[in-house]
Amino acid sequence: MLRPDGIAGTYEHVVVEDGVRVVALDDDGQVVLVEDDFYLQERRVLHLPGGGVGGQDPHAAAVRELEEETGLVAGETRPLGVIDPLSATTVARTHLFLATDLRPGHTQRDATEIGMTVQRWKLDDAIDAVRSGRISEAGTVAALLLAEHARA
Repeated sequence: MLRPDGIAGTYEHVVVEDGVRVVALDDDGQVVLVEDDFYLQERRVLHLPGGGVGGQDPHAAAVRELEEETGLVAGETRPLGVIDPLSATTVARTHLFLATDLRPGHTQRDATEIGMTVQRWKLDDAIDAVRSGRISEAGTVAALLLAEHARA
C-alpha cells in the first residue's frame, strides 16, 4: 500500500462482514438485551441482539437477528444510524435499528449462542449501564444512546 506521505508500507486489517444491532423496545419502555459468552473477552457480555448481515441487506438482517436471538418479531423497524466501530482495523460497519410493536416469534440460535440469555431492562437503566461501563459493546452503546435521543 502507499501511505499518504507517498512511502510504501504495510497496513494490517481484518476483513469481516457488516453487522447489525437492534434496540427492541416494548410497550412498557423496556429494551431487550442479550447476554452471551464472548471468547476474545473471556467473559459474558451484555449487548443488544444482532450479528453479521449474512449476505442480506441490513434491515432484513436486523429483523432476522432479533427473532433468532430473542424470539421476538417487530411490527416496525426503522434505522437509527450506522457506525464504523473499528475504522482503523476494518471497513465493516454496524447498522443500528429501533424495533417496536414486538410480538412473539421463534428463537433459532446457532451453536455459539447456546448460553445466551434474554433480559429486559428499562431504557433509562440500560443508558445508566452504558455510562457506568457495564454495557460497553460499541454497537450497543451507540444504538442505545441514539434510541434515547430519538425518544426525547
